[in-house]
Amino acid sequence: MRLITRFDAASRSTAELHALLREAFNAFASAPRGSIERSNALASLHNIEAELAVRPPGP
Repeated sequence: MRLITRFDAASRSTAELHALLREAFNAFASAPRGSIERSNALASLHNIEAELAVRPPGP
């Protein structure tokens, strides 16, 4: 999985972020331990969740 940065996350809609969150979670779960892919997925999860946390709730 390609790393999703905070800058990337900030430019996406909330619906897109939720879809990316699901994609990053699945990539993390399926990647081998210690791999770059797993590290990128975990960093992406953190960045997406941080962006969602600063947005107002709602659609």
